[in-house]
Parts: sequence; C-alpha cells; structure tokens
Amino acid sequence: MTLLFIHAAATFYMTGLIWFVQLVHYPLMAGVGAEHYAEYQHQHERRTGWAVGPAMLIELITAAWLVLDTPAGVAPWLAWLGLGLVALLWLSTAVLQIPCHKQLGNGFDPSSHRRLVATNWLRTALWSGRGVIAFVMLG
Repeated sequence: MTLLFIHAAATFYMTGLIWFVQLVHYPLMAGVGAEHYAEYQHQHERRTGWAVGPAMLIELITAAWLVLDTPAGVAPWLAWLGLGLVALLWLSTAVLQIPCHKQLGNGFDPSSHRRLVATNWLRTALWSGRGVIAFVMLG
C-alpha cells in the first residue's frame, strides 16, 4: 500500500504542476521581453529540473514497480496502462518540449513558444489520465 501512496503522490504532484505550467507559466513566457529572455529561459530550465526531476523519477520507478509487483486489488492492465502513459510522457518531453526549450534558450521565438504551449497539451492530457489511473489504483 505504501508503494501505491508514493506513486499517487508523485503523479498527483505532477498532474497539478502540469496544469499550472500549461495555464499560467508557459503563457506568461511571452511577456518576459526579448532583452532578458535567454537568461530567463536558462533559469527556467535549471529551476524546473529541481521541481520536476525527482517527482518524474519517482513516478517512473513506482510505475515500473507496480507492473512488476502489482498489488492485490489492482488490475495488472491498469498498472501497464499507467507505465505506458509514463513512457509517452517521457517521450513527449524529450521529442517535443525539450527541443522547444532549447530553441527558446537562444532568445524568445514566437513560433517555438506557440509550439511549446500547443505540444504541452499532450503532456497535460497524459498526466491528467495518469492522475485518474493513480486514483483508481488507490481503490
């Protein structure tokens, strides 16, 4: 049961955080201004790593653990679905969002910013789905 709580805590944290990022943080990037944007982006990347890195790792490890040792009362397919969504989240981050952030690290680019906000809806949906799965797994 402890595993389920740790897993749910990491997932709920990331679900709440992604909604904040999608609705508040990413849209506000457009208002930083060109003069200081590159430094802002650098600081964003550095600080965000500390805010999301540990939770994402905990979520990944516990999702895999739930597949390998599915607790009684949890459907194995649900654990597999949860792990699959984690894989899609990591893939989306690596293939879609990180390249946008790297481009923005050179200075504000409206096209890269629009792409970041648009593609981040995928992560928002995936983490929302993970939140539902974690909730159901808690029983």
